Amino acid sequence: MTAPDVIWFLGSDSDLPHVEGGFKQLRDLGISFEVRILSAHRTPDQVGQVASGAREAGTKVLIGVAGGAAHLAGVLASMTTLPVIAVPIPTEFAGGLDSLLSMVQMPSGIPVATVAANKAGGKNAALLAARIMSVSDGAVAARLDEHKQGMAEAVLAKDKKVRSKYASN
Repeated sequence: MTAPDVIWFLGSDSDLPHVEGGFKQLRDLGISFEVRILSAHRTPDQVGQVASGAREAGTKVLIGVAGGAAHLAGVLASMTTLPVIAVPIPTEFAGGLDSLLSMVQMPSGIPVATVAANKAGGKNAALLAARIMSVSDGAVAARLDEHKQGMAEAVLAKDKKVRSKYASN
């Protein structure tokens, strides 16, 4: 079995709705991935086993998704030298600020890239993972270029529509 390019680690299955857009984004870019429900606090041995073996297996990027204490991405980063991306999940207590602060206050030597603490987080994590991979994979770089062009075309179409609708002459 071939290792996935990206492994998503979710602290809970309740995090799924926040990151499913990221799964779609990776599929659209032709990037393989795996999704795991593993907790930094409740299943630390399993987190360590998967994270520490990911590089040797051929995985390129890890994504840690969590809310509240949100230690998952930091724990992943402590167990590997692969790039780790954190996705903070909004919470009832502080709206996701607690998650975000847990992720961006990493100690020296344990880097974690953190993306938006809103519904864009999962998609942005996927795109950041793809950009990391594009450094050494020209096919991924080309697909990212196509994606970026598609976004520009969508904005220009909206611009044309609004300009036409609200023209003063």
